Amino acid sequence: MKVSRVYNFSAGPAVLPESVLREAAEEMLDYKGTGMSVMEMSHRSKAYDTIIKEAEADLRELMNIPDNYKVLFLQGGANLQFAMIPMNLMKNKVADYIVTGQWAKKAYNEAKLYGTVNKIASSEDKTFSYIPDCSDLNISENADYVYICENNTIYGTKFKELPNTKGKTLVSDVSSCFLSEPVDVSKYGLIYGGVQKNIGPAGVVVAIIREDLVTDDTLPGTPTMMKYKTHVDAKSLYNTPPAYGIYICGKVFKWLKAQGGLEKMKEINDKKAALLYDFLDQSNMFKGTVVKEDRSIMNVPFVTGNDELDAKFIKESEKAGFVNLKGHRSVGGMRASIYNAMPMEGVEKLVDFMKKFEEENA
Repeated sequence: MKVSRVYNFSAGPAVLPESVLREAAEEMLDYKGTGMSVMEMSHRSKAYDTIIKEAEADLRELMNIPDNYKVLFLQGGANLQFAMIPMNLMKNKVADYIVTGQWAKKAYNEAKLYGTVNKIASSEDKTFSYIPDCSDLNISENADYVYICENNTIYGTKFKELPNTKGKTLVSDVSSCFLSEPVDVSKYGLIYGGVQKNIGPAGVVVAIIREDLVTDDTLPGTPTMMKYKTHVDAKSLYNTPPAYGIYICGKVFKWLKAQGGLEKMKEINDKKAALLYDFLDQSNMFKGTVVKEDRSIMNVPFVTGNDELDAKFIKESEKAGFVNLKGHRSVGGMRASIYNAMPMEGVEKLVDFMKKFEEENA
């Protein structure tokens, strides 16, 4: 059967490796001789036990996760983590937040329900188009942790250097840059992300948490399901997990290993981003919206400066097979999310289309 695939630049749920989708399709009705789909399989079965254990082992290998960190496959999206983090980590009921986009802002506002939350840096003054200097922040003396959203999906910014937390625990939402480049997990107390942007289907959150942060000492009233210790003790199987989503994530982990790991992915992602940014920098029509030194290699927002022209570009690009290029409703314009699974060919063809559009609409 002939399959027609578009170039999907969605910010999430987003493009997945085609080979992973084909492999999952082949196993849909009968996973490795079990006579059933993973969708139908008990999460307590031997077959599924192998799936989730292999997924964790491959992720540990990809990220070189130290032994004193626990890997959790959770539900609820980043939004649930916005509450779960303070419930579990805010022992002194004080936390410091760096607000560089909508998701960090939502996390900051949610945390305020549980204690004193200080906004110690922000880029809201310039529509989150840059990352503030975080080399010498006024860290609260009794802060339990410092929180960042490392890559800002909507605005296209990325922390190139982690904040100087002055010894405080760093918590980071890495949803839209997860597994796009090597990372030193030991620099974080907790690093987490929804997988629907760069790893798998919506419905799974991966949380990697240092052992000493996993305790029964949570805020009073914290539900059992909202305690990291509950999920650590049950090895992510306290309740029925998002089983099929974890299965796909596991396949993506194997795909990443086959590509050469995160060092190789960083090399490829840098080339894809450079191709698009180089065009934007020389274009007379299209302009990037982020300061150069803080640009994300995953999410590239751009505009023409004319709302009607933006709308025309989005309409014509979709007809040409480039979908989900419309910018987030809060900022408008366009945005190309060029995650791991977006092939170089997709970015090359997008740039060619943009050149043609500019020539025809100059």
